[in-house]
Amino acid sequence: MKRDIETKEDITLLVNEFYDKVLKNDLLKPFFARLDFGIHKPKMVSFWAFALLDEAGYSTDVMQKHASMSLKSEHFEKWLSLFNATVDNLFEGEKATMAKQRAAVIGWTMESKMK
Repeated sequence: MKRDIETKEDITLLVNEFYDKVLKNDLLKPFFARLDFGIHKPKMVSFWAFALLDEAGYSTDVMQKHASMSLKSEHFEKWLSLFNATVDNLFEGEKATMAKQRAAVIGWTMESKMK
């Protein structure tokens, strides 16, 4: 049995593994290739620590950051598929399930607001 997501270090591992997958995916790579991951990854770690571990510190408006991107349903589906696969490869348990549920809600919300 794998362990659950419990610490910020676990979230850092999740974020790093996820973006490794994203940057190897032809559909998603164009949206992420120009990012400065030295800045982006810590923000994502902070976001998921807030979302899963109730840690304070994340305050960026996610919708505002993505509003100008020409994302379509297939982008959201692939993003969620890669995220869920990364979670499943690394963790299992309550927080792992919560991460996948929250990612699904985030993807659905962003996709519906961008239409």
